[in-house]
This record gives sequence, structure tokens and C-alpha cells, in this order.
Amino acid sequence: MNRRQFLASAAVLGSLPRQLIAQTSMYRLRAEEVTSQVLPAGDGTTRMLGFNGTMPGPELRIRRGERVAIDVENRLKEGTAVHWHGIRLENSMDGVPVLTQKVIDPGDTKTYSFVPPDAGTFWYHSHHISHEQVARGMMGPLIVEEDEPIDVDHDITALLSDWRMERDGTLIEEYADRHSVAHAGYLGTFARAFFSRSEVSVGDRIRLRLINAATNRIFPLALSGAAGRIVALDGIALSQPRPIDQLMMAPAQRVDLILDVSGPIKLDMMSRQGPYELGALGTAGTNDTRQPAPIAALPAHAIAAAADPGQHLTLRMMGGAMGGRHGGDNIWAFNDVSDLQAAPFSSFKTGETAKITLVNDTSFPHGIHLHGHHFYELDEEGNTGDLRDTTLVFPNQSRDILCTFDNPGKWMLHCHMLSHAVGGMRTWVDVV
Repeated sequence: MNRRQFLASAAVLGSLPRQLIAQTSMYRLRAEEVTSQVLPAGDGTTRMLGFNGTMPGPELRIRRGERVAIDVENRLKEGTAVHWHGIRLENSMDGVPVLTQKVIDPGDTKTYSFVPPDAGTFWYHSHHISHEQVARGMMGPLIVEEDEPIDVDHDITALLSDWRMERDGTLIEEYADRHSVAHAGYLGTFARAFFSRSEVSVGDRIRLRLINAATNRIFPLALSGAAGRIVALDGIALSQPRPIDQLMMAPAQRVDLILDVSGPIKLDMMSRQGPYELGALGTAGTNDTRQPAPIAALPAHAIAAAADPGQHLTLRMMGGAMGGRHGGDNIWAFNDVSDLQAAPFSSFKTGETAKITLVNDTSFPHGIHLHGHHFYELDEEGNTGDLRDTTLVFPNQSRDILCTFDNPGKWMLHCHMLSHAVGGMRTWVDVV
């Protein structure tokens, strides 16, 4: 089979299930085994994990500033936990076994309840043996809506991932093989974007929310059939919309676009072999009522500008194939230490700002994710740039970030290449 046989538009492959806002702000997610049509219709189905009978799980839409309660029922044969990625929530609701909760045992239910302070694009996924459970499908979009609707004709989510599978759709379940963990991670043989809608009209203005839910793959993306601007990164609105010069998404990162549709929209992953189609939006008819207008910024976020740092720390990424020796006892390490330890990477007083230099002394890129906070990326001159919760650091490079630790609790800090995380690239911070 060739690439064309494995990849098709969302109109052919189906769409994300969508769960509308409930007035009670109550949801229920069932973690369970599912059968999904990852390959094009007519090709083999895939036995995997998901929520509420689907993979990806249902799209949850909640309101900024309103409390939500989500019951997670575990119908799996093993324990699990759910992390609400990018939400600045209460620490006890973060979904990280060991640090914030006990594992949800088979047959048990846990209620997560939190108030999302930021509107934007987020997602949820397993945070227990996540290198395996996420690779098997335990993920879904989590959208926090603005106080007032944004002026678009359609608000569309596209969740991107890849899977290592046989040609008949059977998963190749070698999630922690040493070669993958020591290199670029467990990478799929098939990739796809799940769209929440299959068609738009020429002339529509749409909001397209891209979520990289892959366990390890970096997606360099190209978009055709529409023109527009980037309006948000990792769920946080940009102060000014930005041209779409380049789209590169590390695992767990999100990008929001406002686009004007000129024809069928195609989303490609760029590779050495050429464009690899992830999915598409077809067109039906023409929107004659939409008038041309500049793309405005989304409502401003409420995250304060960072103060002068009280600490300057270094987090050095070490190990992996073709990497130097380190003092940790796993394949990867931060600062000569592998995996979660009794002592945190650092402690901070609530409200304290710290500058952290992320140094990549390895032969592979790493997407570093901090739970419970967003941080500013700094440019080479030290100027504050974008607010993110996951930043991509390439081999033999470094990046400074500036974070105000204003959310008390024990928060994980790790590589979101989940193969690297299970291989040792995990630590935590304590905000007291």
C-alpha cells in the first residue's frame, strides 16, 4: 500500500465526536477499550484505548471562569489517570500519580473539578504509563471558550497524532523498546489529523485549532486552501495576529489559526519524501455574506508580565543515543538525575519569578513541558517572547524561559516526548 491508500480527508475518515456545553458543567469520561477506524474506511480497524467508545475521546467544551466537574470512570484492565494539559488548575486536580493523586484503579471513578482561568485550546490525556496509554489512544480535545463568541463561521478542531501499526491496522505494541526510547522515541508508521468538521464553504472565515497529540513526533506542517494568521499558541492569545510563515509543532503544543477559505483545505506534514497528507476539509457552496475584514487579535490573556527573576537555574538535558555519560540510572537525565526523586528540581515561593536556562546536550530535540503554569520564552537578547506551556529545544541548543510560579503545589516538569519521559527525563518543582 502507498501513502495515498492510508491517508484520506476527514470527510472520508470521519470526524471527532463532539460533546456540547452542559449547563450543569458536568461531564463523564469512560476510559475503555475501543475499536477505531484510524485507516481509511474499508481498511482494517484498530483495537486501542479511548474515552466514551471513541478515539480520540469526545471534545469537551467548557467556559472560562466556570467550575467544571468531570467524572473519569476506569473501565480498563489497568490503572489510569487523566491530565488536563495546559490548564492552570488546582494542583490536586492535575492528574499526575505520585505527585497529585493515586492511580484510578480498574472499576473506580475519580471526579476532577477545576475552574479554567484561560480561554483557549487545551487537551486531556492519560498521565499513567502515558508513553503507552496515549500511544494507544487515550486523548481528546479540551476547549475553553471565550466569554463572547469569536467572529468566525466555524470553530474547528484538528487533533494530530501517529500510530505504529501493521497494514491491517493492528497496533505494534513496542512502546518502550530501548532503541526508540534512546533515539527520537516511539514514532508511528501512519499519521492523521482528526477534524471536528468535514466541510466548509468558500468565503468562510474559520478558527482552526491544531493540537499535536502524538507521543513523540514533531509535525512540520503546511496548509493550503486558506490564508490567515496565527492568533494563539498553547492556548494563550497572541497580542497581535502573526503571519503563518512556518508551522512546527512539538508534541503537546497547540496553534490556533484564523483562516479565510479559498478552496478545499489540505493539511500536510512536510517530510524528506515530500508532503504527507494528514487530512482535509472539503468545500460545499460559497459564503456570500462574509465581508473581507482584517483578522483581529483574540481577547487578551490575564497572565501578568513576568517580574525580575529571583533565581536563575539551569536544566540540562543529558543522555540518549550518541549522548554523553551522566550520573542518572536511566537512559535520559536532567542535571545528572533520572526520573522523579524525593527532592524537587527546585522550590519557589508562591509568586516568585525564576529564569531557567534549558540546555540540550543531547543528539535529539526535546519538548519541555511545565505543569500548572505558562512561561515566557526569551529570545537571544533576553527579550520576552511567547507564552507557552511546552517549548521545543533542538540538539546542542539552549533556551531561556521566564516563569512566575504563582500556582502552589507539586508540578511535574518533563520532556513531552513521552518515550524520553519514561526513559528518565522527568522532574518536578515545588511551589510553596
